[in-house]
Amino acid sequence: MPHDLDNTAVPPVAPREPHEHELHGRRWTDDYGWMRDHSDPRFLAYLRAERGYYDAAANRLEGLQTEVFHEVERRLLPTDDSVSWRHGSRFYYTRTVAGSEYEQFLQAGHDGDSDRVLLDGAWLAGPDGFAEIGLRELSPDNTLLAYSVDTTGDEVYRLKFLQLATLTDLSEELPRTYYTGAWSADSGTFFYTVHDDLFRPHQVWRHLIGTSPEADVLVLQEDDARFDLTVQTTRDLRWIMIEARSRDTAEWRMIPADAPHTAPVLVAPRRKGVDYSVDHADGRLVIVTDDGAPEFRVMSAPVATPGPEHWTELLAPRPGERITACHALRRHWLVELRRDGFPLLRAVDRATGAVVEMAAEIDAGHIRLATPVEYGDTTVTVVVESLTEPPSWHSVDLCTGVRELRKRREVPGYDATAYRTARRHATAPDGTAVPVTLAWRADTPLDGTAPALLYGYGAYESVLDPEFDPVLPSLLDRGVVYALTHPRGGGENGRRWWLDGHLAAKANTFTDHLAVADWLADGIADGSRLATRGLSAGGLLQGAVYTRRPGRWAAVVAEVPFVDVITSMLDPDIPLTVNEWDEWGDPRKPDEFDWMWAYSPYNHLPQGRRPALLATGALHDPRVMVHEPAKWVARLRATATPDDGPLYLRPELGSGAHTGPAGRYAHAHYEAEITAFLLSHLRSAAL
Repeated sequence: MPHDLDNTAVPPVAPREPHEHELHGRRWTDDYGWMRDHSDPRFLAYLRAERGYYDAAANRLEGLQTEVFHEVERRLLPTDDSVSWRHGSRFYYTRTVAGSEYEQFLQAGHDGDSDRVLLDGAWLAGPDGFAEIGLRELSPDNTLLAYSVDTTGDEVYRLKFLQLATLTDLSEELPRTYYTGAWSADSGTFFYTVHDDLFRPHQVWRHLIGTSPEADVLVLQEDDARFDLTVQTTRDLRWIMIEARSRDTAEWRMIPADAPHTAPVLVAPRRKGVDYSVDHADGRLVIVTDDGAPEFRVMSAPVATPGPEHWTELLAPRPGERITACHALRRHWLVELRRDGFPLLRAVDRATGAVVEMAAEIDAGHIRLATPVEYGDTTVTVVVESLTEPPSWHSVDLCTGVRELRKRREVPGYDATAYRTARRHATAPDGTAVPVTLAWRADTPLDGTAPALLYGYGAYESVLDPEFDPVLPSLLDRGVVYALTHPRGGGENGRRWWLDGHLAAKANTFTDHLAVADWLADGIADGSRLATRGLSAGGLLQGAVYTRRPGRWAAVVAEVPFVDVITSMLDPDIPLTVNEWDEWGDPRKPDEFDWMWAYSPYNHLPQGRRPALLATGALHDPRVMVHEPAKWVARLRATATPDDGPLYLRPELGSGAHTGPAGRYAHAHYEAEITAFLLSHLRSAAL
């Protein structure tokens, strides 16, 4: 049956240059390996042809795209202020402004002074209108703001320093910096990270404010390509902390914030498979670790003797809990954790042991800290939301648990009572209960007649908690059931949930997602009208379920998909290879090659009629190189049959980030495109 996005134009055909590979006794041919060379003029020409082919088809849905965009636009409050937070003696907040793509960062007035705009993304945007803030760190004395900007989407940030008194930048500018930074106690020195040519933050540098960057001092260099470096301060601002981290191993060093020229001191040497993080309070380190505790516990150690042999237990998780963080405050241990698949906050009085717990307290809801927490705080701000409930901000007294509403996001024209959300479970082939968060309109029947969209990720122990998205009502209002899947490989159910969905167990991620699809099709939604979507590692998930069960889907959207698993993980000259071996495996090893080969979408063709597929990519994306989706689409197109669904590649050829457009209106336009594509393939039962 034809669809609005069907395209009568002739699709691009990529040149084929067969290249034979052999490894561990297996031989295969890669016809599109030449795309790895982005300087090849044929590659850019091919991307342009694919974008033109997609645009010609997408233009046929322009009416629906415009309709959805205006719906989303109406749900975006034109001008809105965030809740404020304190930094030392001053308060700060962010503001969205009508018609502007980017938010502003403001300092609240003091002693009769007016509020002042410190940063505005619109001022910082590059020629293509793109701007992404990397870090934004206020100095302890509130005189300087360290901030970094990427104007292309390649995650190469320029670090600058704004004088708050004059709202002018200092002359020094630091290129090629990454996301983290930390101030010394006297606000005179700033620590920052620098990445190598593969975008791995491998160095920490020290900059003395008011001096040339050429005089900056290298503090630490990490030569093991599996590890990244970050730098931050402890909650009490007493220590500069440098972390080296791989996927499952950590190592921390510390520098006194009042003696920034001091050499970093090791806390505990790295041990393969031992993870830990560090804070500080009253002369002791506060350590969250999985050493001897699979779901982590909180330990304490003297600063003078910080090694593991001196660690003593402060807090242990209760059954079914995973401790994810502990913030050391003057009066409380503020613990972030997960229980039964949901986030939870727990404040423990350091003197009495009294406990205050903070949960979302709404159906299938999500709670998290909303603003920075200072060492002396006894009140924190949390945000609560769900797929159908817009966020609300609450102050919580850590001593009493009393919660007061600070702000509720206004969503014009939206009535939350018209929608429903719930957490349910599907059963995986091995009997595991797989969580799924559903959202639907109250008047949409869950009787097997409605279409459904699944969204999944399932990697790196990352968590996809249910958060409100102003785009989602445009799907729900058209009768679509939304299913946010939580497959193994993510962190929704703790560290074990991740371990059971990575390396040799990676296939569980895919079978979990498919189990949710089958569960939906068994009486909840129309099994012939299921679509699925995911980004990056979630794009790999889409590629895998598209390849394994093409007949399950009406449409698949794979955004910046990591689909050429074997080739990428064999190439140490591209970003995210060596330091990803602990997540996916090292294909140089025969057993690991075998399990990676088994699911790599590029190396397998779907059997049977293929559903509609839209893959995206970004020319400047350093995380999933654009040639991965390009090669995949080229191979699929070369082997397609007339009965297969339409196949599109949407490459972003200008500025654009890994996660899509940065501006809020540009992102709304992008989401309207994706939504229109999905709706066009969910309208009919026969595909």
